[in-house]
Amino acid sequence: MNGDATTLGELAGRAGTWLGLSAGPPERHTSAVAADRFARFAWRDTYEQSAGLRELAAELTECHPHATDLLADVFLAAYQAVPGLRERAEMDPTRLVNHQIVTALVESADFAGLRRETAGDPYAAAMAVLAQGAALRRMLARSRDAQARAERAGRARRAAEGAAGAVGEALRGAAEGAGADGTVPAPAADAVQRAIGEAETAGAAARQAGQAAVRALAAAAGEVRTAARTAVAAATRTVREEAALLRAWGVGPGELERMPFDERARLAERLRTGRLARWAELIGRFRQMADGERARKVENTTGELIGVTLGDDLSRVIPSELAHLGLPALRAVFAARYAAGELMLYDSQGEQRTGRGAVIACVDTSHSMYADGPGGITREAWSKGCALALLDQARAARRDFVGILFSAAGRLRVFRFPADQPAGTAQVVEFAETFLGGGTDFQHPLSAAVGLLAEEFDDAARARGDIVLITDDACEVSEEWTRGWNEAKHRLDFRLFGVAIGVPDAAGTGSVLEALCDNVRSIDDLTDVHAAADLFRTI
Repeated sequence: MNGDATTLGELAGRAGTWLGLSAGPPERHTSAVAADRFARFAWRDTYEQSAGLRELAAELTECHPHATDLLADVFLAAYQAVPGLRERAEMDPTRLVNHQIVTALVESADFAGLRRETAGDPYAAAMAVLAQGAALRRMLARSRDAQARAERAGRARRAAEGAAGAVGEALRGAAEGAGADGTVPAPAADAVQRAIGEAETAGAAARQAGQAAVRALAAAAGEVRTAARTAVAAATRTVREEAALLRAWGVGPGELERMPFDERARLAERLRTGRLARWAELIGRFRQMADGERARKVENTTGELIGVTLGDDLSRVIPSELAHLGLPALRAVFAARYAAGELMLYDSQGEQRTGRGAVIACVDTSHSMYADGPGGITREAWSKGCALALLDQARAARRDFVGILFSAAGRLRVFRFPADQPAGTAQVVEFAETFLGGGTDFQHPLSAAVGLLAEEFDDAARARGDIVLITDDACEVSEEWTRGWNEAKHRLDFRLFGVAIGVPDAAGTGSVLEALCDNVRSIDDLTDVHAAADLFRTI
């Protein structure tokens, strides 16, 4: 063997480092958040359904080539219950800016609260991404130099990997031309040496480019963290406000899960921008109050003891009367007094019997219902909140609910919510937002309510319905109509509850409401939903 000859073993030793890289460089990820295939499917499905996400991705792509990957990471961080962030060393250099932004978001103080609202809910996670859109634009703008350097680092890394592959190719060529004693022809050995030199140069350039990218990322880190804190706090508020808005309107989690993305987005937009949008908090308090009153209500309660009376209710007999049963000589006296209804009983003031027929809310929507009360709350907002709570009340008791909106004679709209059918959110919102305007007439809406109760009685033999008339006026009714009303009331055994809003005289002595209603109240403070609490214990 020639002393100057180069053996294949010597060349392989010199190329060892590059052979390892050419055999399989370490995997570098383009996503900063580790996720299973189900979470990634949720992202792809949501992205396809959401025009807002696609528009945001297109906008950000103008200044950042990997914007869609960034949005995917932000979504997955919010969607997954326990998002796993990859280490920076695992990332493709071109995605280091994405990694820094997502890390800053996840490490923000409010992120845990945001994730409680969005985990497992693709719509809420998408909404969180959209709510952070402006902040993402600012963070990308502040990271423009870092991204440019990261792109150069990515190109340099790929060049180094290519150069390492060239070393392997050259070594394989040398092996094919090697002699039996392992010596490699000079041209082939020179090719390997050149490939090694080029790989060393490319590797050094990749390390320098990577270090420059890391320095640029560090320079932008402070501003990115500040923007991330603001973005997460704003997104948390947005998601919570929408969740509260949907709860206020009675949209439950089960209904939301079944609702297509676009339909849910349209519903949320309608609730945010509709006529009663600013009264969502009031409506929510009404429904919460009614729910609490339902929990307190006990059917057939004996109520508060207020004295002693006479009667034949054995469950309320006072102890001294019961003592007569212990004396044989007085048992006949007890029996005679029982038969005559003259036993001494505890007298109590309890709740009235609850209804079993439909609950019907007749809501005045005349022009005067626009009037503001305390706190700037309109009479309409209070009445619609009360009506929606009555809808909940009826559904909890498995009773039909009917909403009748009325104003001047002949102007009314009827919304029916049968107990055996879901109360569609769109119909509920339409009922709440409809406003007729004009004057006020009691006869038409009350006659319509009686007609519905009569229909229910004839079809299902259900009586004891409840009508709630909510108004701010005191219009007259004719004698002929009143006679028909009383006859229907006797036949159908329903009750009429009157609620006069902001006009105490409408419920005063000698008023039409007092004459017609079994129970009437006047509401002056429209900020106090508890002023109607006893209504929900009775109905």
